[in-house]
Amino acid sequence: MSVSSYLKYFSTVKAGIAASLVSLMLAAPVWAQQQGAMIREVPMRILTVTGRGVEEIPATIAQVRLGVEVQGKTAAEVQQEAARRVDAVVKLLRSRGVEKLQTSGISLNPVYSYENNMQRLSGYIATNTVSFRQEAEKTGSLLDEAVKAGATRIDGISFVAAETAIAQAQQQALREATEEAQKQAAAVLSALNLTKQEIIGIQISGAYAPPILFSVVNERAADKAPSTPVIGGQQQVEATVTLQIRY
Repeated sequence: MSVSSYLKYFSTVKAGIAASLVSLMLAAPVWAQQQGAMIREVPMRILTVTGRGVEEIPATIAQVRLGVEVQGKTAAEVQQEAARRVDAVVKLLRSRGVEKLQTSGISLNPVYSYENNMQRLSGYIATNTVSFRQEAEKTGSLLDEAVKAGATRIDGISFVAAETAIAQAQQQALREATEEAQKQAAAVLSALNLTKQEIIGIQISGAYAPPILFSVVNERAADKAPSTPVIGGQQQVEATVTLQIRY
């Protein structure tokens, strides 16, 4: 092959390779776009609904805080008298089978009087309080006995249901909340002519049962001694459930 023929052949091959590279460069973006279209996902459609469940149960347990308060001339005197009285109260409470009996506060403070703009120590005041649990229906008579035994103050009463009753009510409240959330979802999707798919998320706001606060009220009957009626009432247990549903 002559030199001129070889050069002509080489130029032809070179031009063919260049054309192939250009073709590949032009085709690559099209292929990538096609691949991108193949793997593109449709956005997931999610409906979020929240249901609420409430159960009412009897608050049958009273949580009581009571104690003694003594005032006198010397610190030792009032402290000893407070100890004597609270010991008598504690013995009474133990004999009545109360639960979770414990000391909830002890204090000893000076008392001052003022004359002619002058401060003068006039004595001391001692306080000793205990807390306990008792069946609500027995609490009224027990408070009366505690006062006779030496208690001079009742700081407060709250009521709660039994732990087993609260646990059962929590389960029922959660079921009610779940059913309510599902009813909401069904109503919305039906109105929009959409179809419910699977549930992809569940969130629970724990069922809780706040205690019932109570103020002691004394009532007098004409034919009997004063008594302290104590009524526990009803306690609410509430729960919420949030569902995320694909449609």
